[in-house]
Amino acid sequence: MTTVHDIYKFIDEKIAPFSDQCGWDNAGLQIGDAGAALHGALLALDVTPETVAQAADMGAQLLISHHPVIFSPRRQLLAGDPAYQLIRRGIACIAAHTNLDAAPGGVNDLLAERLGMADIKPLPTKEGPAPCVRVGALAPFSSGAALAKYVSEALAAPVRYLDAGKPVSRAAVCGGKGAVFLSEVIASGAQAYITGDAGHHDFLDARQAGMSLIAAGHYETEIPVIPALAERLRAAFPEVTFHVAKEYPVNFYMKRI
Repeated sequence: MTTVHDIYKFIDEKIAPFSDQCGWDNAGLQIGDAGAALHGALLALDVTPETVAQAADMGAQLLISHHPVIFSPRRQLLAGDPAYQLIRRGIACIAAHTNLDAAPGGVNDLLAERLGMADIKPLPTKEGPAPCVRVGALAPFSSGAALAKYVSEALAAPVRYLDAGKPVSRAAVCGGKGAVFLSEVIASGAQAYITGDAGHHDFLDARQAGMSLIAAGHYETEIPVIPALAERLRAAFPEVTFHVAKEYPVNFYMKRI
């Protein structure tokens, strides 16, 4: 019999040790009974009412997410909260977050590979015991704008970018909220940084440093890890059915008014 704990232990020992998460993170078993028998699981980037409903509809006993459903202390747990909905339905939840960002074959290795990078190496940062950022070589691009177009096509994502006006043949990548590592990336000498989210002042700092900066979307830079993780779990636990949730990027719901 496979249990929820068996999945936790496999992720911890074979894929992405939970001890490698950043100090501010809350990855691990967040909801449920570790000893519960497991026959079906759903994998999702986010725990939302929609993904909880998908897990319930397929009869899953476990939802494996990238982003934690419980991130900070709660004073309330009300009916509309996905954590409440999981508990009510008896569905456990394991979150593999920054530990999966940093892991070999995790979020950022997959992102670097998707972008065709070579000689990929981790870039040490101040956050977490395992580095999240990857640095590597790219086929030469004439400008940051040319690289941004390539990234947009490779990830099927709308992008925001700053073109530093220089050729690019070496870049850093970090999916999700990678702008927190901007100072380390600038210090590394990378000619461009590709991440998920970047704010106004991040673009100003990149311009001041003469480095191109591309924000390709939090969802779009992280979602490749979900089907890849599902495949690894299917191979290890053939007796369990693993499904990948149907999810959409936030910009799918946004429109200009």
